[in-house]
Amino acid sequence: MTRHDSETIYVALLDEGVDVWRPVEARRLPSGAYLILQQDYDRGTETWQFEPGTVVMCRVERRNGRQITIATEKARQSAAG
Repeated sequence: MTRHDSETIYVALLDEGVDVWRPVEARRLPSGAYLILQQDYDRGTETWQFEPGTVVMCRVERRNGRQITIATEKARQSAAG
């Protein structure tokens, strides 16, 4: 897989006290769900809402004047592939 096969989506960071979103690399699946790709993730410094390897559903939202794709929930098995 090349960099061109992935997209940037945003995953919420938990336990931050304010809303914080981490940009992560993911691959869009034929079902429309996204697979969060393996990447640097230090569990000692951040807690991601969805970890690498998780298949998630996303929605597009406007944040800070631009549209971003945010992970909203784990995908059901039927949406994963």
